[in-house]
Amino acid sequence: MPAYKDKAKGTWYVSFYYENRIGKKEKKMKRGFKTRREALEWERIFLQQKTSDLNMTFEDFVPLYIADMKNRFKESTWLTKEHIIRTKLVPYFGKRKMCDICSKDVMTWQNEMMGHRSEAGKAYSPVYLKTLHNQLSAVFNHAVRHYGLKANPAAQAGNMGKAKNGEIQFWTKTEYLQFIEAMMDKPRSFYAFEMLYWTGIREGELLALTPADFDFEKQTVSITKSYQRMKGRDVITDPKTPKSNRVVQMPSFLCDEIRDYIKTLYAVQPDDRIFQVTKSYLFREMERGCKETGVKRIKVHGLRHSHISLLIDMGFSALAIADRVGHESIDITYRYAHLFPTRQTEMANKLDMERKEDEACH
Repeated sequence: MPAYKDKAKGTWYVSFYYENRIGKKEKKMKRGFKTRREALEWERIFLQQKTSDLNMTFEDFVPLYIADMKNRFKESTWLTKEHIIRTKLVPYFGKRKMCDICSKDVMTWQNEMMGHRSEAGKAYSPVYLKTLHNQLSAVFNHAVRHYGLKANPAAQAGNMGKAKNGEIQFWTKTEYLQFIEAMMDKPRSFYAFEMLYWTGIREGELLALTPADFDFEKQTVSITKSYQRMKGRDVITDPKTPKSNRVVQMPSFLCDEIRDYIKTLYAVQPDDRIFQVTKSYLFREMERGCKETGVKRIKVHGLRHSHISLLIDMGFSALAIADRVGHESIDITYRYAHLFPTRQTEMANKLDMERKEDEACH
């Protein structure tokens, strides 16, 4: 189709008809192109997208994927996906036609990702590599299901990385008590870590807490929301999963601590956040505490692992623990079972005693 010169402005424009997704003809006009070539290229890409012509490039397909999928995810989740698409997928596959990308291309990209090293010589983690591959596969799956792509080359190439990194990091109760001593000089940090360790809530859940979430008579805290810092603004979202909405019973000493802490907050309102810090603040404070006490370094999320590990060691069932910490499935909780091998020894010893008692009876 032709492009037209706007003689008054000295720019180019396109004007044409196309069929929308329900077969109805619509007129489209786009102005302001510096050259005729730019105008025709824009028209070509527009028509490919509207007709689902997979001769389009990967970077031209991405806006279709975004338009279809963006509103189906929480904002924080989508920002992560969008970052991966923009920084890891488009730079490699962007100029290639969707219909021409094959499994060998994906394998070459995988090798590049697995061979990547930062300036400090650090490679991407196995979990991050799997996340990258999963996002690439999601784009191609979308093209297969909804735009007529014959096959998913990422699925044909096979996965890379793995779902979980190494062993779960956690502290024993002794290690935690040693660490928390270093936090007593900053009440906000002290009470934040107390909540994380003794309730097992997530960082985002902690940072969203308000006075209204606590019922000190019943000794409970209601987890109904999560805090995120996104693009320089504070965002309150739903918790991670449906089962993350829960009421957590608190030990009485923790109730007393948090009640006293809230009383120290000047003019705090029922719906004000009581820990007005960010995840970065918690990370820095944890680094400080580990350095001062010599306790091994773990991630802030490791306090959640530590709480679960403590409950396992105390003999609580996987079902009860999953309910307390908001696991979507008890299968997630069972992943922690290896953290206390002494339990295995205890079980074996009890079984041995049972056998000896049976033999004595006969």
